[in-house]
Amino acid sequence: MKLLSIIGARPQFVKAAMIARAVKRHNRRAASNKRIRHVLVHTGQHYEHRMSGVFFEELELPDPDYNLEVGSGPQGAQTGAMLGKIEKVLLAEKPNVIMVYGDTNSTLAGALSAAKLHIQIAHLESGLRSFNRRMPEEINRIASDHISGVLFCPTETAVENLRREGITHNVFQTGDVMLDAVLTYRSKAEKRKKLLEKCKVEPNGYALATIHRAENTDCSERLGGLLSVLAELGHPVVLPMHPRVRNRLSRDSKLRAVAKMLDRVKDIRIIEPVSYLDMLALEISARLILTDSGGVQKEAFFAAVPCLTLREETEWLETQVDGWNTVVGTAADKIRAATDRIWSTRERRNGHRPNWTSFGDGHSAEETLAALLRVVN
Repeated sequence: MKLLSIIGARPQFVKAAMIARAVKRHNRRAASNKRIRHVLVHTGQHYEHRMSGVFFEELELPDPDYNLEVGSGPQGAQTGAMLGKIEKVLLAEKPNVIMVYGDTNSTLAGALSAAKLHIQIAHLESGLRSFNRRMPEEINRIASDHISGVLFCPTETAVENLRREGITHNVFQTGDVMLDAVLTYRSKAEKRKKLLEKCKVEPNGYALATIHRAENTDCSERLGGLLSVLAELGHPVVLPMHPRVRNRLSRDSKLRAVAKMLDRVKDIRIIEPVSYLDMLALEISARLILTDSGGVQKEAFFAAVPCLTLREETEWLETQVDGWNTVVGTAADKIRAATDRIWSTRERRNGHRPNWTSFGDGHSAEETLAALLRVVN
């Protein structure tokens, strides 16, 4: 069987790495006529080394067979550029099935290209819903789910979301491969201390923050408000700054005052985007995580670190169990109040840990591959 994975953004590299490991294990055991050829297609949605190449190196993900080098751009232009290039690859490779991951433009472009060529589509991380169609990711999820023939859901909630939309055939609850990744690489990440030393922070003595979603970065007032409140929390904050945020700060005249303020404030440590292992190390040692990222919400949950979600909703309802993840939105007063509450309670250090079994048992990639082999001809 020829399986072709289409990836393009950092979270997809992590998920594809787990699938690639499962394929490698399968091929070691399988007879020669039962082995899987795994073709990797990188759209180039994330293209800088620190946003792409370093993930392949750390996660031992094979170099992509194709790099489409699409780069960044407006939603429509980027997706359109991917469609044409992916179609050429699919015509040349003729895979039995393609796998798309998550909810990026690479996900949608891959699914659309395969659907028009009548190639079977498997969607990993199906069924997620924020119920906010102003999010580009929500449109990508819904469209990809409705044209996929095999759907791998990370949680029971995701399965139920699909059922409500009339999708019940070839739906599998296989768990979350990002849990696989955390369990696989946690011990390596825990040994990484240099970044904490560079940021001049102590374990359990800082907050980790990430901002990247269009709903937060495209609005000057909202982005400026979020950066300002992070700088004023009264605690050390490590902020790996996404290129989208850095570009806005350098080009948007409305954000000049915020950019100058960030240069002056000592509590906020702005660093370049970091690798998977460095990010996991920062998450594990943080006292609190503030983020608008779905993947970081989950990693905080798996690492038993309280999380504040800087959005009005979350797809990952399971992370809210026992208050581990709180949706606070973007209002400064709510963010400050929630931060003060968490900082004073030391929830994490009292031996209490979240129950993440709703996300699987750490073998989701193997379960996904086994289900795929059962249904793909």
